[in-house]
Amino acid sequence: MTTFGSIGTGNMGGALAQALCTSIDPKTLYLTDHISALSEALAEKLGANATTSSDIAQNCDYILLGVKPQYMAGMLNEISPILAARTTPFVLVSMAGGVTLAQLETMTGGHGYPIIRIMPNTPCSIGKGAIMYHPNSAITPEQLDGFLNAFQGAGMLTPIAENLINAGTAVSGCGPAYVDLFIEALADGGVSCGLSRKQAMDLACATLIGSAQLIIDSGRHPGDLKDAVCSPAGSTIQGVRALEAGGFRSTVIEAVIAACNMMEGK
Repeated sequence: MTTFGSIGTGNMGGALAQALCTSIDPKTLYLTDHISALSEALAEKLGANATTSSDIAQNCDYILLGVKPQYMAGMLNEISPILAARTTPFVLVSMAGGVTLAQLETMTGGHGYPIIRIMPNTPCSIGKGAIMYHPNSAITPEQLDGFLNAFQGAGMLTPIAENLINAGTAVSGCGPAYVDLFIEALADGGVSCGLSRKQAMDLACATLIGSAQLIIDSGRHPGDLKDAVCSPAGSTIQGVRALEAGGFRSTVIEAVIAACNMMEGK
């Protein structure tokens, strides 16, 4: 029976753990965190197992590295002797932003371990997320298939060149925060016009979900769909005019570029 372990159960690690449990038996999932109360609470919620980093490193087939980038080297230094002593195959799955496969291979002693670098987002916890992934050359087709099958409950899984992971992260990894700001602002506008807070929030969320799904299902360009809503001399085009006057599109573009540059140290 294939086992999965997550070292780190913060926002991303926790989201992936929840997604995993839609595709695997929770009893095969092992969780740990430097704040033990976090992993213990999540394990109880999911019906998984709370354990230690050493236990995961020694026994799990897929080892999720869910610590923050600045802590990755220290954590891997602790478990590297355990990994080196293993006689059974395993796969390391890193979700640390900005930490390359080459760096991970160096941090694990250059043993040529199979590693998959991924970048998920928080909607993975409800099966509506996106996971970009890029494996190193040590991964076998069977190991990659095992990863893809286990994480199918997270949402969209898309392969990506490693040099584009930061760009993708600036869109899908950081994007939920941008979307949350937009929904909050859209609802605030509704409240300003007389809607109750709940009415405004429900309408804003439903509108965003429906609009995104319409783009996906129809295959039409969002600009085309926008034009379809904007009647001549109508209210929608006046709202669009106000957004453009405020630099809406340019500001969103600059937000993505700023996040990408931050990850690349620019």
